Amino acid sequence: MDFQTQFKPLTVQPQEIEGLSFQMITDELGEHDFTEEQYPVVQRIIHASADFDLGRSVVFHPDAVRAGIQAIRSGKKVVADVQMVQVGISKPRLEKFGGSVHVYISDQDVMEEAKRLNTTRAIVSIRKAIKEADGGIFAIGNAPTALLELIRLVKNGEARPGLVIGMPVGFVSAAESKEELAKLDIPFITNIGRKGGSPVTVAALNALSIMAEKQG
Repeated sequence: MDFQTQFKPLTVQPQEIEGLSFQMITDELGEHDFTEEQYPVVQRIIHASADFDLGRSVVFHPDAVRAGIQAIRSGKKVVADVQMVQVGISKPRLEKFGGSVHVYISDQDVMEEAKRLNTTRAIVSIRKAIKEADGGIFAIGNAPTALLELIRLVKNGEARPGLVIGMPVGFVSAAESKEELAKLDIPFITNIGRKGGSPVTVAALNALSIMAEKQG
Protein backbone atom coordinates (compact mmCIF):
# COMPACT_ATOMS: atom_id res chain seq x y z
CA MET A 1 0.00 0.00 0.00
CA ASP A 2 1.36 3.41 -0.98
CA PHE A 3 1.10 6.05 1.73
CA GLN A 4 2.82 8.81 -0.25
CA THR A 5 1.17 12.21 -0.19
CA GLN A 6 1.33 15.25 -2.40
CA PHE A 7 1.17 17.64 0.57
CA LYS A 8 4.05 20.10 0.76
CA PRO A 9 4.75 22.44 3.70
CA LEU A 10 4.42 26.17 3.10
CA THR A 11 8.03 26.58 4.18
CA VAL A 12 10.74 24.70 6.02
CA GLN A 13 12.60 27.81 7.18
CA PRO A 14 12.27 28.14 10.99
CA GLN A 15 11.91 31.93 11.09
CA GLU A 16 9.40 31.87 8.26
CA ILE A 17 7.37 29.18 10.02
CA GLU A 18 7.22 31.24 13.20
CA GLY A 19 6.37 34.41 11.29
CA LEU A 20 3.58 32.68 9.37
CA SER A 21 2.25 31.20 12.60
CA PHE A 22 2.16 34.57 14.34
CA GLN A 23 0.41 36.18 11.37
CA MET A 24 -2.19 33.40 11.34
CA ILE A 25 -2.73 33.89 15.08
CA THR A 26 -3.23 37.64 14.63
CA ASP A 27 -5.63 37.12 11.75
CA GLU A 28 -7.69 34.47 13.51
CA LEU A 29 -7.75 36.13 16.93
CA GLY A 30 -9.17 39.32 15.47
CA GLU A 31 -10.17 42.18 17.75
CA HIS A 32 -9.14 41.88 21.38
CA ASP A 33 -8.70 43.99 24.50
CA PHE A 34 -5.05 43.21 25.22
CA THR A 35 -2.62 46.13 25.33
CA GLU A 36 0.32 46.43 22.97
CA GLU A 37 2.70 45.17 25.67
CA GLN A 38 0.42 42.29 26.70
CA TYR A 39 -0.31 40.97 23.22
CA PRO A 40 3.13 39.37 22.54
CA VAL A 41 2.62 37.25 25.66
CA VAL A 42 -0.84 36.14 24.54
CA GLN A 43 0.44 35.48 21.03
CA ARG A 44 3.14 33.12 22.29
CA ILE A 45 0.67 31.38 24.60
CA ILE A 46 -1.59 30.68 21.63
CA HIS A 47 1.43 29.65 19.57
CA ALA A 48 2.40 27.12 22.26
CA SER A 49 -1.10 25.71 22.69
CA ALA A 50 -2.95 26.33 19.39
CA ASP A 51 -5.83 27.24 21.71
CA PHE A 52 -7.50 30.58 21.04
CA ASP A 53 -9.97 30.17 23.90
CA LEU A 54 -7.05 29.76 26.28
CA GLY A 55 -5.38 32.83 24.78
CA ARG A 56 -8.52 34.93 25.19
CA SER A 57 -8.79 33.82 28.84
CA VAL A 58 -5.42 35.28 29.85
CA VAL A 59 -5.61 37.94 32.58
CA PHE A 60 -2.88 40.47 33.42
CA HIS A 61 -2.25 42.65 36.42
CA PRO A 62 -1.70 46.14 34.97
CA ASP A 63 1.97 46.09 36.02
CA ALA A 64 2.68 42.47 35.04
CA VAL A 65 4.65 42.94 31.82
CA ARG A 66 6.68 45.87 33.12
CA ALA A 67 7.45 44.05 36.38
CA GLY A 68 8.44 40.86 34.57
CA ILE A 69 10.80 42.65 32.21
CA GLN A 70 12.31 44.58 35.10
CA ALA A 71 12.85 41.39 37.14
CA ILE A 72 14.54 39.70 34.18
CA ARG A 73 16.77 42.68 33.41
CA SER A 74 17.70 42.91 37.10
CA GLY A 75 18.90 39.30 37.09
CA LYS A 76 16.26 38.07 39.53
CA LYS A 77 15.86 34.33 39.97
CA VAL A 78 13.08 32.44 38.24
CA VAL A 79 11.41 29.72 40.28
CA ALA A 80 9.60 26.94 38.40
CA ASP A 81 7.20 24.58 40.12
CA VAL A 82 8.33 21.54 38.09
CA GLN A 83 11.23 20.48 35.88
CA MET A 84 9.04 20.65 32.77
CA VAL A 85 8.76 24.41 33.20
CA GLN A 86 12.45 24.73 34.00
CA VAL A 87 13.50 22.84 30.86
CA GLY A 88 11.36 24.94 28.53
CA ILE A 89 12.58 28.34 29.67
CA SER A 90 15.23 29.98 27.47
CA LYS A 91 18.23 30.11 29.80
CA PRO A 92 20.62 32.15 27.59
CA ARG A 93 18.33 35.20 27.55
CA LEU A 94 18.04 35.13 31.35
CA GLU A 95 21.75 34.50 31.83
CA LYS A 96 22.52 37.56 29.73
CA PHE A 97 21.18 39.62 32.64
CA GLY A 98 22.59 37.39 35.39
CA GLY A 99 19.38 35.44 35.91
CA SER A 100 18.87 31.71 36.47
CA VAL A 101 16.08 29.16 36.78
CA HIS A 102 15.51 27.05 39.87
CA VAL A 103 13.16 24.21 40.79
CA TYR A 104 13.09 22.73 44.27
CA ILE A 105 10.42 20.04 44.09
CA SER A 106 12.89 17.16 43.84
CA ASP A 107 15.36 18.44 46.44
CA GLN A 108 16.05 15.86 49.12
CA ASP A 109 15.15 18.19 51.98
CA VAL A 110 11.87 19.11 50.27
CA MET A 111 10.91 15.46 49.79
CA GLU A 112 11.73 14.62 53.40
CA GLU A 113 9.83 17.60 54.80
CA ALA A 114 6.78 16.88 52.64
CA LYS A 115 6.73 13.31 53.90
CA ARG A 116 7.11 14.46 57.51
CA LEU A 117 4.24 16.95 57.16
CA ASN A 118 2.12 14.63 55.01
CA THR A 119 1.69 17.33 52.39
CA THR A 120 2.68 17.89 48.77
CA ARG A 121 6.25 18.48 47.67
CA ALA A 122 4.94 21.44 45.65
CA ILE A 123 3.85 23.22 48.82
CA VAL A 124 7.14 22.62 50.62
CA SER A 125 9.16 23.62 47.56
CA ILE A 126 7.43 27.03 47.50
CA ARG A 127 8.24 27.55 51.17
CA LYS A 128 11.88 26.91 50.37
CA ALA A 129 11.82 29.03 47.23
CA ILE A 130 10.60 32.22 48.89
CA LYS A 131 13.66 32.20 51.12
CA GLU A 132 15.98 32.14 48.12
CA ALA A 133 14.17 34.13 45.43
CA ASP A 134 12.88 37.35 46.96
CA GLY A 135 11.60 39.62 44.19
CA GLY A 136 11.94 36.88 41.61
CA ILE A 137 9.53 35.44 39.07
CA PHE A 138 7.48 32.42 40.09
CA ALA A 139 6.39 30.35 37.07
CA ILE A 140 3.75 27.80 38.09
CA GLY A 141 2.27 25.70 35.32
CA ASN A 142 1.58 22.34 36.88
CA ALA A 143 0.78 22.38 40.59
CA PRO A 144 -2.26 24.30 41.91
CA THR A 145 -1.12 23.55 45.47
CA ALA A 146 2.12 25.42 44.78
CA LEU A 147 0.19 28.45 43.56
CA LEU A 148 -2.21 28.37 46.51
CA GLU A 149 0.71 28.17 48.94
CA LEU A 150 2.43 31.11 47.26
CA ILE A 151 -0.81 33.11 47.49
CA ARG A 152 -1.07 32.29 51.20
CA LEU A 153 2.50 33.40 51.80
CA VAL A 154 1.93 36.65 49.89
CA LYS A 155 -1.19 37.38 51.94
CA ASN A 156 0.79 36.73 55.14
CA GLY A 157 3.56 39.09 54.04
CA GLU A 158 6.09 36.26 53.88
CA ALA A 159 6.61 36.34 50.10
CA ARG A 160 7.30 39.29 47.80
CA PRO A 161 7.52 37.95 44.25
CA GLY A 162 8.34 40.35 41.45
CA LEU A 163 5.88 38.53 39.19
CA VAL A 164 3.74 35.42 39.43
CA ILE A 165 2.95 33.55 36.23
CA GLY A 166 0.29 31.18 37.55
CA MET A 167 -1.30 28.99 34.89
CA PRO A 168 -1.62 25.47 36.33
CA VAL A 169 -3.73 23.00 34.38
CA GLY A 170 -6.12 20.50 35.87
CA PHE A 171 -9.38 19.74 37.63
CA VAL A 172 -8.66 19.87 41.35
CA SER A 173 -8.12 23.48 42.49
CA ALA A 174 -6.59 24.63 39.19
CA ALA A 175 -9.29 27.14 38.23
CA GLU A 176 -9.81 28.17 41.84
CA SER A 177 -6.12 28.85 42.47
CA LYS A 178 -6.04 31.19 39.47
CA GLU A 179 -9.15 32.99 40.66
CA GLU A 180 -7.41 33.64 43.98
CA LEU A 181 -4.25 34.86 42.26
CA ALA A 182 -6.25 37.38 40.24
CA LYS A 183 -7.51 38.91 43.50
CA LEU A 184 -4.01 39.82 44.69
CA ASP A 185 -2.55 43.28 44.28
CA ILE A 186 0.79 42.04 42.98
CA PRO A 187 1.99 41.64 39.38
CA PHE A 188 0.56 38.44 37.92
CA ILE A 189 -0.24 36.71 34.65
CA THR A 190 -2.91 34.02 34.83
CA ASN A 191 -5.93 32.71 32.98
CA ILE A 192 -9.52 31.82 33.68
CA GLY A 193 -10.57 28.18 33.91
CA ARG A 194 -9.00 24.74 33.99
CA LYS A 195 -6.75 25.12 30.97
CA GLY A 196 -3.10 26.11 31.26
CA GLY A 197 -0.01 24.00 31.81
CA SER A 198 3.74 24.04 31.64
CA PRO A 199 4.03 24.89 27.90
CA VAL A 200 1.91 28.03 28.16
CA THR A 201 3.62 29.13 31.39
CA VAL A 202 6.96 28.74 29.62
CA ALA A 203 5.61 30.65 26.60
CA ALA A 204 4.61 33.59 28.79
CA LEU A 205 8.00 33.79 30.46
CA ASN A 206 9.90 33.41 27.20
CA ALA A 207 7.82 36.22 25.68
CA LEU A 208 8.88 38.47 28.55
CA SER A 209 12.54 37.53 28.18
CA ILE A 210 12.40 38.32 24.46
CA MET A 211 10.97 41.75 25.25
CA ALA A 212 13.61 42.28 27.92
CA GLU A 213 16.33 41.43 25.41
CA LYS A 214 14.92 43.79 22.80
CA GLN A 215 15.21 46.70 25.22
CA GLY A 216 18.98 46.43 24.82
